[in-house]
Amino acid sequence: MIGILVVSHEPFGSALIRCTRHVFGRLPPQLAALDVVPDENPETALNCGRELLARINDGSGAVVFTDVYGATPSRIATQLAVPDRVRVVAGANLPMLLKALQNRRMPVDELVESLLDSGRRSIRAVDADESAASAPPASRKP
Repeated sequence: MIGILVVSHEPFGSALIRCTRHVFGRLPPQLAALDVVPDENPETALNCGRELLARINDGSGAVVFTDVYGATPSRIATQLAVPDRVRVVAGANLPMLLKALQNRRMPVDELVESLLDSGRRSIRAVDADESAASAPPASRKP
């Protein structure tokens, strides 16, 4: 099963993982976060990332999510990439992570393509009439 690591600005990765526990009712296996703290030595963070990746990758490969392309966490994540084995996806969001967790048995490259499509589709502007139609009815007090 593909391992998933989130390398991001503190506390984004840990918060995403906590959201998965909320959605699934438990913490999914082979999932970890590396929250890069301000002024952390990037080499230290990279070593931690390598250790986490070794723990969650059972040989099936891994996807490393990162938040902002080009920022320090992204540069750390990029150094974890291994062609055809460990892929990095920048611009992480919760819908992408949930999709990754539900489809970890497919090949890594195929999963990444699916995640990119899912991420694009999950970003949208919501008009006021759409949000009103999907909101729960207001409670009425007698």
